Amino acid sequence: MTEAQQPQSVAATLPPPRRGADWMFGGVYGTVLASGLLAALDQKGGEYTPFYDASWVLVTAATAGLAHGYSHHMTTHRAGSAAHRWRLLVRALWNEWPMIAATLPTVLLLVAAGIAHWESYGVTAVGLGLNTALLFAWGSFVAIRVGYRLGSALLIGLADATIGLAIIVANALIK
Repeated sequence: MTEAQQPQSVAATLPPPRRGADWMFGGVYGTVLASGLLAALDQKGGEYTPFYDASWVLVTAATAGLAHGYSHHMTTHRAGSAAHRWRLLVRALWNEWPMIAATLPTVLLLVAAGIAHWESYGVTAVGLGLNTALLFAWGSFVAIRVGYRLGSALLIGLADATIGLAIIVANALIK
């Protein structure tokens, strides 16, 4: 029996745990998701509901994480027992925690805005600015962590921050 014909062990078919560059995806995606929702939920002339908005940012992030993890699981189907497939699904879903965690600064800002009765315009502006800074930080930090030099890492952070700036511009143009 050749090596290609030998059955793989269950442990050999588990996907590897995520590394720094992999969780960057979740951090960037979650921050962009939170920014888009923050901009969309703030309607000029509409009733400002920061607690409602915070809950929708969190629910949307959790739902997106579940959908993304499930789709990864389905596209990387491997043969094995049902218990093994469930373990793979749980791991795929767990790997989406950075996306949900990345929305927490926006959620906390909205909760604080509700408690302190802050105006929606200021909260949206601060939130979009904060998320743009976080995108810069995500990109720079992870780039350094995976081996880029400081100058290149800062350029990667700037590229990530450009996504946040695009949301700010879109928000200004649409409203």
